[in-house]
Amino acid sequence: MSEDLQPTVDPTKMGVGRSIAVLTSGGDAQGMNAAVRATVRVGIYTGAKVYFVHEGYQGLVDGGENICLATWESVSMMLQLGGTVIGSARCKDFRTRDGRMKAACNLVKLGITNLCVIGGDGSLTGANEFRTEWSGLLVDLVRAGKITEEEAKKSSHLNIVGMVGSIDNDFCGTDMTIGTDSALHRIIEVVDAITTTAQSHQRTFILEVMGRHCGYLALVTALACGADWVFIPEMPPDDGWEDHLCRRLSDQRARGSRLNVIIVAEGAMCKDGKPITSDQIKKLVTDRLGFDTRTTVLGHVQRGGTPSAFDRILGSRMGVEAVMALLEATPDTPACVVTLSGNQAVRLPLMECVQVTKEVTAAMAQGRFDDAIKLRGKSFENNWNTYKLLAHINPPDTKSNINVAIMNIGAPCAGMNAAVRAAVRMGIIQGHSMLGVHEGFDGLAQGQIEPIIWTSVSGWTGKGGSMLGTKRTLPGKRLEEISQNIAKFNIHALVIIGGFEAYVGGLELVQAREKYEEMCIPIVVIPATVSNNVPGSDFSIGADTALNTITSTCDRIKQSAAGTKRRVFIVETMGGYCGYLATMAGLAAGADAAYIFEEKFDIKDLEANVQHMVEKMKTTVKRGLVLRNENCNSNYTTDFIFNLYSEEGKGIFDCRKNVLGHMQQGGTPTPFDRNFGTKMGAKAVLWLTDKLKECYRHGRIFANTADSACVLGMRKRALTFQPLAELKEDTDFERRIPKIQWWLKIRPIMKILAKYDIKLDTSEHADLEHVIKKSSFLGK
Repeated sequence: MSEDLQPTVDPTKMGVGRSIAVLTSGGDAQGMNAAVRATVRVGIYTGAKVYFVHEGYQGLVDGGENICLATWESVSMMLQLGGTVIGSARCKDFRTRDGRMKAACNLVKLGITNLCVIGGDGSLTGANEFRTEWSGLLVDLVRAGKITEEEAKKSSHLNIVGMVGSIDNDFCGTDMTIGTDSALHRIIEVVDAITTTAQSHQRTFILEVMGRHCGYLALVTALACGADWVFIPEMPPDDGWEDHLCRRLSDQRARGSRLNVIIVAEGAMCKDGKPITSDQIKKLVTDRLGFDTRTTVLGHVQRGGTPSAFDRILGSRMGVEAVMALLEATPDTPACVVTLSGNQAVRLPLMECVQVTKEVTAAMAQGRFDDAIKLRGKSFENNWNTYKLLAHINPPDTKSNINVAIMNIGAPCAGMNAAVRAAVRMGIIQGHSMLGVHEGFDGLAQGQIEPIIWTSVSGWTGKGGSMLGTKRTLPGKRLEEISQNIAKFNIHALVIIGGFEAYVGGLELVQAREKYEEMCIPIVVIPATVSNNVPGSDFSIGADTALNTITSTCDRIKQSAAGTKRRVFIVETMGGYCGYLATMAGLAAGADAAYIFEEKFDIKDLEANVQHMVEKMKTTVKRGLVLRNENCNSNYTTDFIFNLYSEEGKGIFDCRKNVLGHMQQGGTPTPFDRNFGTKMGAKAVLWLTDKLKECYRHGRIFANTADSACVLGMRKRALTFQPLAELKEDTDFERRIPKIQWWLKIRPIMKILAKYDIKLDTSEHADLEHVIKKSSFLGK
């Protein structure tokens, strides 16, 4: 809602006198609990009464104890649980008018006129039908004497808001549904484990993942593990695929690969609609090639386990948005669904999304497979195109005579190698010769540069750290040697993958163009750092992996505190001066406070936080979690805050502290970082290829314009290239952070969910958009 239209709305009074019911329906998905928790707590924050509906629509029909009042404490400790705590059930009764009449009667008796449904497209369609019939159901209930005229008048209109909980990511209009990222975590854990055993025995592994009508999980898994082949329902293989597949597998073995991985969606089929099963593929590979082949069907493992940090944040943000959408709805507002586009929470008309989702199925049934992929949205289409480019094309016979160098700068982070691999392979596909620079700018100055070929980067997507080697050194003092090596190795373009040093280093090279003509080559910087502090991008590669590491550690810490009771943990996170990790981990782990540099705090704030903790210990939730960014304040150190809480909490709670340290930079990359890195690496090289054509003058490359040296970043809903020089205005070089950071707007949500009485800015809340206009970024 825009501020000038509703300047007087006080969010803490929006829900007074209103009642909201929340239910989960259909197949369960990790992250549903985060959405339920946020809906309950934000509902209570607005002054509304919030009810749980247990067992989905069945509970709505049966009523009684299935619909019960939720309290603040009743959603405590559910953030890290998979599945849905309030239960879900397939419900035949709700499909009949009689069943819906019982459900309406139960809601009217409790004065509930706002319903928040978390489920798949079937569940959401059911909710919309319920809303459309509502007034008719009330008339029948009054006629049957089940409710009074007065009760019907009070509940004359039902508001519906949906959130999509589905591990298949099969709902059009959103980049990600709740549960998809966690399902990918489960799949990738298995793929990584299988890869090690397959390499030992030179085996071919066929992995079947869920997705009866949607190939998203299979496609992203194939991208994230560099699979040799993927079968998805949206794009059946061409006729004669059997020969093509066997040729591909043989080629990979001939190139020295010790394993083959084939990913199959459970709904995979031929162009004539006949299913393609993993057993069928196994028989083909064994009979034709004689390869030792194994099949693994993942099944319900994908639905299980703890939700990823991404799903917890997604569920929490969607829950907040859903409550606001319900309380702002009028009888004329169509039922809406809260979706994700880039990093924006967006409201879309529910039935428009359902309609497009149904059109995908229709397109597949009619054999219009290109349309099916387009209808799935930009995100799916980009994934498919990237996969095809990186897996399906043999390098061209004609070379471009272009040499592209790739380097890592700054601290290592998970996902760097995925970006290097994608850049190398995309470069080779474009006909370029690729050069790997070891040890950052030092390596460029010392000539530690060597050719890097297709097989050099095999298996790199799943490896943490930096295989090329990385250093924090900037090029400023070694420009002479660097320019000599650019000339000596005939480097025509440069890909720099790294953190804030990568940005500053790139800037130094651009500023040196006046003196050194060798620096007049196209340069692209790909942000990769756990701190997420590179100007020009809302996300950087590596931050998601670090966030998951911090979140899972905080889960364990909270569990230990729940056992001992009355214990508060102070946890220090990395990030330099950037509070992204502390804030997002605070939201994902359910922290009581997160101290960061960007939001100034003084002793009064610290006292208020301690007092808040003292009050919390009087409730049934007897534990606390406080996060502190490493550089949030030079005087209020982790030790200081620990001592303060220890002293003030004497006799009420005791304290422990943890400094997480370098474990945040390690680990295998998450599916998000693998996929994000792969897309960034591929897109960067395609951009360089176009730039090189523009800069080709009189038989040589000469690039000295500002737009020939860019940061490739994700901005709101798209991947964009922004000149390094233009971003100087937006950068605080002393503190090494961008001046404006989008995630600061999410901080109030964390505080409200921790029961702080603060004002939530409703001015930026998403107005209703339309599916057709929507253009999403590149998906996860």
